[in-house]
Parts: sequence; structure tokens; C-alpha cells
Amino acid sequence: GLKGCEETRAVMCHLKDLGINTKFELDLTLARGLDYYTGAIIEVKAVDVAMGSICGGGRYDDLTGVFGLEGVSGVGISFGADRIYDVLMELNGFPEAYQASSKVMFVNFGDEEVKYCLPVIDKLRKAGINAELYPDAARMKKQLGWANNKGIPFIVMAGNEEIKNKKFMLKNMNKGEQEQLTEEELIKKLK
Repeated sequence: GLKGCEETRAVMCHLKDLGINTKFELDLTLARGLDYYTGAIIEVKAVDVAMGSICGGGRYDDLTGVFGLEGVSGVGISFGADRIYDVLMELNGFPEAYQASSKVMFVNFGDEEVKYCLPVIDKLRKAGINAELYPDAARMKKQLGWANNKGIPFIVMAGNEEIKNKKFMLKNMNKGEQEQLTEEELIKKLK
């Protein structure tokens, strides 16, 4: 129970840090997959559309043991593709043009660095710039290789030194050049 409370608190803090005003509701009566979920569970509903959940999932500690892989915890979600399509149709949510790849990827050095980068990623996205954060704090070589394989032209790094100086290191993957920029300079440069 305490672990679930801690996880919920972390999610709520990230939402607050990003200034996301999305409706986030804690419902202690929600039940889903009681035979295998062992922690927090989620359901996602579309706002302004009369429809049930479009996504659901949760934490499980013992499910992989059924398949012979004991002691591995996980989190799983499933999306209702038909339901999401219906919601997008109803809300006229399909973009006219879709750009498949991100323009910039933020390297993931860990929790503190992620917290520093998330608000800037949000601002870039609001400015129409496809930006993403590598999902975990993997080796730098792995993260850069992944960005290179996806054809992402820019990488942003923010370690202890950059955070201390309120800067970001922008690397042009095509030219190999990098420069240290403020948040405003970074956004302007990527537009």
C-alpha cells in the first residue's frame, strides 16, 4: 500500500511540475485484474466524450512467474485502438500533417535531470517541436545510438554542471557540433 501511495505521489508531483491541468482522479474503489495486478492500477477516459475507458493497466509483481520468469515486476497497459480512433473522430483530432520522428531527444541521466528537462520538453511540444526524453537512464552510447537510428537530428544533455548553470547542451547529430544554451536560446534554436 505504501509503495502505491509513493508512486501516486510521484505522478502527481510530475503533473504539477509540468503544469498539466489534466483531470487526475484517485479512485480507491477501482478494480481491475484482481488475479494479477498487485499495485496501482489505472484507467484513462476521454474528456468530453461519452465513452468508457480507452486505456487501462497497472503494476504486477507475480505475473511473469506464470510464464517461468519469477521475481520480475512490471507495469502493463493496454489501449483500445478502436475506442481511441472513435474519440479522435468525434473530436476531429486527426492532424492534417503528421511528422513521424522527433526533432530533438533529451538524454536521460536520472531523476533529477529528468525533472529539470520535462518542463522544457513540454514547452518545445507546445511550440510545435517534436521532442522526446529517452525512457530510462541507460548508457550514453545506447541513447545516442537509438537517436541516431531514429534519425533524430538534435540531442539535448543536461547534467549536474548544466543544471547548476541553468543551461542545456545542444548537440547537432549531423555536424557533431555542440553548444551550451539557456532554455530560451534552446527553444529559439530548435524552431
